[in-house]
Amino acid sequence: MLYKLDRYLLHQFFTILGLSLLGFVTVFLVVDLIENLDRFIDNGVPSTIIINYYIYTIPWFISIALPMSMLISTVFGVGMLVKRNEWTAMKSSGISLYRLSAPLLLTGIIISMLSFVLDNQLVSWGNEKRYTIDRDYNKKRSRHKLKNTLKNIFLQKDITIHIGIDKYNISTMSGNILTWVNLGTDIIKQRIDAKKIAYISESKSWKISNYSIRNFENGIETSVYFSEKDTLINLSFTPEDINKQARSPDELDYYELTSRITDLKNNGVKTVRWEVTRYLKVSFALTNFIVVLCGIPLVVFKEKNSLSFGIGMSVFVIFGYYAFIKFGQSMGFKGQLTPIFSAWIGNIVFFIGGVILLVRARK
Repeated sequence: MLYKLDRYLLHQFFTILGLSLLGFVTVFLVVDLIENLDRFIDNGVPSTIIINYYIYTIPWFISIALPMSMLISTVFGVGMLVKRNEWTAMKSSGISLYRLSAPLLLTGIIISMLSFVLDNQLVSWGNEKRYTIDRDYNKKRSRHKLKNTLKNIFLQKDITIHIGIDKYNISTMSGNILTWVNLGTDIIKQRIDAKKIAYISESKSWKISNYSIRNFENGIETSVYFSEKDTLINLSFTPEDINKQARSPDELDYYELTSRITDLKNNGVKTVRWEVTRYLKVSFALTNFIVVLCGIPLVVFKEKNSLSFGIGMSVFVIFGYYAFIKFGQSMGFKGQLTPIFSAWIGNIVFFIGGVILLVRARK
């Protein structure tokens, strides 16, 4: 009997989830198209490119809409049981609120894990694609412009190669003040300093000007070569390695962010904003579980008018949740909270609140 009830409840839940997701994503697409239409027209963006842009945008819209849809599905799914007095009959049969909640909470955990995979496999990929379209086609009024000039660049390649560039121009693939060091096995083997560098695509190498090359053995300098002439040389990195530094955190998945943070830390660069964004990728996925936890007791508290009360409170929960996420993110970026706590503060507050509500609703 219980398994039939689980299937019945989950059938209602997933039906509402599918409809609400479709509704939210459709609204987001229409609103975003209306907002961007002038920019697309002004820049003469082809219709096929616009279609591709919104195909790449759909995973992000799904990710944003999923917690709202999960909460609505929970409120309506459980609310309809209460409204039709099915919940009263279940209680009379000895079914507890905890038992009723079990399949929904398990579903919330599974969807949270799937949401994390979605964010790392599709959302980051889609963001990178649509940002690229925006930069390439919406040259006027682009919302995702790359910084054309990067300063104080630090790269690490193959553990041993450390690269520093004072200033780099993405468009011309050229820069000023290069420091290139080969540390070997923790002992410097070679150092190259150049006043100017430029990437030559045909030869896939760098042209360095006004440079010096120092060779070392056992940490002791053995030879020095100076030249003011232009020389082609392989420096073990490409413009793409530099361009990655201009990509926003939204274009990177959790593992790319982890790698990026490691590289920045190795070069002595502050990584607070990057760490907050990385932790948010995990905490935001878990939102799908926590809204289910909060949604169940909302419609059980007041069995009379439970559905309307639950809908009203769910609006408060969603706006409150997003407010806490933004508050934590802002405090984390400013360094007033640790990166991990700033990303998880919303989840902690609403998880505790959801547990308290569930315990009180059971009584």
